[in-house]
Amino acid sequence: MNLRSIDLNLLVIFDALMAERHVTRAAALIAMSQPAVSNALSRLRHIFKDELFIRSGGRMEPTPRALELGDAIQQILLQTQRLMYSRVDFDPLHSEHQFTARMSDLIGLLVLPAIVGRLRVAAPSIALNVLHMSPERTVKALEADQLDFAISMGLEHARSLLATPLCTDRMCCVMSSDHPLVKGELTLQAFLAYPHMRVSMSPTDIRFVDDVLAQRGLKRKVVINVPSWLLVPQTLIGSDLLAVVSERLASRFAEAGLIAKPLPFESSPFEWTLYWHRRYDKSVPHVWLRKMVQQTFDQI
Repeated sequence: MNLRSIDLNLLVIFDALMAERHVTRAAALIAMSQPAVSNALSRLRHIFKDELFIRSGGRMEPTPRALELGDAIQQILLQTQRLMYSRVDFDPLHSEHQFTARMSDLIGLLVLPAIVGRLRVAAPSIALNVLHMSPERTVKALEADQLDFAISMGLEHARSLLATPLCTDRMCCVMSSDHPLVKGELTLQAFLAYPHMRVSMSPTDIRFVDDVLAQRGLKRKVVINVPSWLLVPQTLIGSDLLAVVSERLASRFAEAGLIAKPLPFESSPFEWTLYWHRRYDKSVPHVWLRKMVQQTFDQI
């Protein structure tokens, strides 16, 4: 296939159709007429030899081939935008730059409202796409230029990735305000006697609690695993369950009526860290955004 015979603007139209699943809305998104988008879709179908989008219930549903192409085309557009973007002329107030970040729901709850608030004032047209993925996938995504930065802890990575600490944290035990263990010091015997809930997708819960207990030949009674930290408060309230969360998150959960106590065993503190690829170390937009993230953490 000769690339000189292909209008690369078709990829922008494809991406809009993937986002909106509707020809008219896709046309509005990229400031084109509906007939022009329909014509572009016909050309895309010819190029990729696939229907790509099929009408279904008032929507344009992507075919398996379109879904296969979607992520790759989005990355091509992001990389093209970065290539054409002038670092010297970067002006946050008028920039329409798009950043993609990795952070968990825990970190999102702690700092995302403040980050968004800063962006709305200093850079109202900048877009931030937030993803959550495993530590292993996070490293690969940073290497593959699928992320601009990541906020995590203890990532094992090569020298191509850079990192700076954001804040220190440690794990603690939280419980309902009417839990029998609210009064007095939390002992190891009591900690192990009561049932626990655990956030199954988080390595912090296992690394700083279960692994530490296992080294002493001990094990807590986990009766419920949940996929998100945001499920902890409402699940604990009014129950005899215990949970282990970061102290910074526990301070937010206090607003929901949970009580925090120190763990009844030694558990090392850890650092929340900002990671990025060396390719963006001197990039003006990325330096600006990383500084803004750092300032947000400094204020919490």
